[in-house]
Amino acid sequence: MPSRTKKATFNLHEEVLTAIDEAVSRGAAPSKNAFVERALTKELEELQRLERKALWEQAARDPLFLKDVEEIEQAFMSADAETARRIV
Repeated sequence: MPSRTKKATFNLHEEVLTAIDEAVSRGAAPSKNAFVERALTKELEELQRLERKALWEQAARDPLFLKDVEEIEQAFMSADAETARRIV
């Protein structure tokens, strides 16, 4: 099922609008809407990546998380070694 769109209105600096027009006219996107949506999607993905990075950095300082990771590594150490011997 195709996703639905909803009209939204934003105020942008004239220089940005001109740059969007020029990019679309050079074929960067099929339309201004597509160009803006793609740019916003990339920005939102980057925000999510930064949030995940911050969570991993926080976890790296959490003694309980680090203990869990160590226990998991120990539990799988023999299985990993067995698999490694099969690869060689």
